[in-house]
Formats: sequence, structure tokens, C-alpha cells
Amino acid sequence: MKNQVKVRNYFYLVVGVLCVLFAGSQTWNGLQTMLPALHGTTIDSSAVTVFTYQWYIIIAEQLVFGIALIIIAFQKSVTKIKIAAWVITAILFVRGVTTVVVTVSLGISNMTNLLTSAIAIFALVALMLLGNRVRN
Repeated sequence: MKNQVKVRNYFYLVVGVLCVLFAGSQTWNGLQTMLPALHGTTIDSSAVTVFTYQWYIIIAEQLVFGIALIIIAFQKSVTKIKIAAWVITAILFVRGVTTVVVTVSLGISNMTNLLTSAIAIFALVALMLLGNRVRN
């Protein structure tokens, strides 16, 4: 029982699992609604290509964050990997702020479509900040 795997930071574990789930839901949403709708428009094919790969970059990023945070959650010495958690927190925060600012600049009426995503991103950031405060 000496080598028992133990969760050291539940905040990181929860955020990691949520990131993996969000990557899955983003993939599902893209495959079922966004990408087929995009291909059915008269938008230039190069713009469709850029939008499509940007969509999948976000999914890959979310998946990498999730897996990294799940691994970090089980590490004995959190202080050695705390910088990675702070970088992920900063990227999630910047992504959230950028999304909100761009959406609002395109028209406040667009904000209702973004509300769920914005709440989810900022909830992840809040959980990450709480996790970053946990001591060994």
C-alpha cells in the first residue's frame, strides 16, 4: 500500500476532467452543427479551412490542458509543477477575456449565445485559482 495513488489537488482533477469533457462536447458540437452549417454556406473555401482548423486547435488545446491537469492532480510535489498550472490558468483566462471582448465588439446581442461558454471558462479559471492556492 506504500505506492498508493492519491489525489493531491482535487481542483486540478476537477478542472482536468471538465477540460476533457469540454473538448468532447466541442468536438460533438462541431461535427453535428457548426462545421456542416459552415460547409453549407457561400463562404470562401480557404476561410472555411481556417475556421475548421482553428476549431480543432481549440479542441486539442483543451484536451492537452485536461490531461496535463489530471496528471498534475496526482503529483506529490505540486510546487515543482505549479508554474504549469499558472500558465494553464493564464491561457484559460486570456481565452475567456478574448472571447467575450470580441463577441461584445461584434454586437452585444451576440453575448447571449456566448453566455454558457463564458461562464464555463471563468468557472474553470476560478477553480484553477483555488487549486493554485492549495499547499502540498
